[in-house]
Amino acid sequence: MTRCRLCGSEAMASVVDLGATPPCESFLAADQLDLPEPAYPLHLRVCTDCWLAQIPPLITPEETFTQYAYFSSYSTSWVEHARTFVADSVQRLGLGADAFVVEVASNDGYLLKHVRDRGIRCLGVEPSVNVGAAAREAGVPTLTAFLDPATGAGVRAEHGPADLVVANNVYAHIPDVVGFTRGLRALVADDGWVSVEVQHLLTLIEENQYDTIYHEHFQYYTVASAIRALESGGLALVDVELLPTHGGSIRLWARPAEAAGEPTARVTDVLAREKAAGLQELSGYTEFSARVAKVRRDLLRFLVEAAERGETVVGYGAPGKGNTLLNHCGIRPDLLPYTVDRNPYKHGRFTPGTRIPILPPEQIAADKPDYVLVLPWNLRAELVEQLSFVHEWGGRLVFPIPELSIVEVAS
Repeated sequence: MTRCRLCGSEAMASVVDLGATPPCESFLAADQLDLPEPAYPLHLRVCTDCWLAQIPPLITPEETFTQYAYFSSYSTSWVEHARTFVADSVQRLGLGADAFVVEVASNDGYLLKHVRDRGIRCLGVEPSVNVGAAAREAGVPTLTAFLDPATGAGVRAEHGPADLVVANNVYAHIPDVVGFTRGLRALVADDGWVSVEVQHLLTLIEENQYDTIYHEHFQYYTVASAIRALESGGLALVDVELLPTHGGSIRLWARPAEAAGEPTARVTDVLAREKAAGLQELSGYTEFSARVAKVRRDLLRFLVEAAERGETVVGYGAPGKGNTLLNHCGIRPDLLPYTVDRNPYKHGRFTPGTRIPILPPEQIAADKPDYVLVLPWNLRAELVEQLSFVHEWGGRLVFPIPELSIVEVAS
């Protein structure tokens, strides 16, 4: 990578190099196990002019999102997060029956169903054919398309401007930051609102959350770099919320620049936190690679020692972040014979690169392993409760990030 995709600068500094891995959602069917599997470098760099952290765009969104393995509705806590967001937004913005809400990357309708149930007109813009079809089957109007300025203008011409545009966990997924942001501006009314949720680079660095670096995530935002990105499309940041989702996210409330006004004190406060953490100078990034290496060593040591003691360790979850972790650590079925997942789409498939079988969740109770390695560590509270049954045979949970943690669960 020679140039920043946001500002065009050539001043790019290395943050962490995770080697080469397959795309994290390219789960393998059994008949693919003897075929070649492409892998791509996974090297995070930061632009020292605009401070946008980014990886090279080695795969296209079309390769990843035309058919997609992730269905939001399988996460109980994420569905509840969406329900709360809709309720709060309706009150905050005074959305009534005449309002129009658009969600970009609307997945299987997990969020817009709450908008629909309130009698508010809505539309999802979702590029993945399979999950968009699931949304329509659930009664959520959904357009199968990637957002760019032309798509935004087309939706606006057909449906009118949106009072609220929601873009949750998609702003990192598009390499054309400027074009996507202009698409958001094309969708939103001149006095409307845009709400963007994206993982916060501050917590990624502070909490060793390196497994959230994968080829679907082209960039990683601070509030400071997000302000620059929003400005590139004619939007201005008005407010920010710090969220616990995905290990630590930011919710950016933006408006068309001409309607924005002054940002809130919360924006100033978070910018000050980022500056204090050194994220607007190289000092904030220099130790991250060494801390990532320690996570790898600690997890491998635990798995090897458990195997030597004759103890069984199986996985829970097959999220994209888990595949970064498994590939970076070189974990294979000899150390983790299988993982389980609630999403039936993944059952009978294998994790990319590491070829670990993915089974239904019931397999854990059937086998009664000594340890369950929890790969979606960001759902810790939810999964400690869901997996409390492993206490029945003395099993324990293992969380690899931010540092190795072995948890006794109560019955």
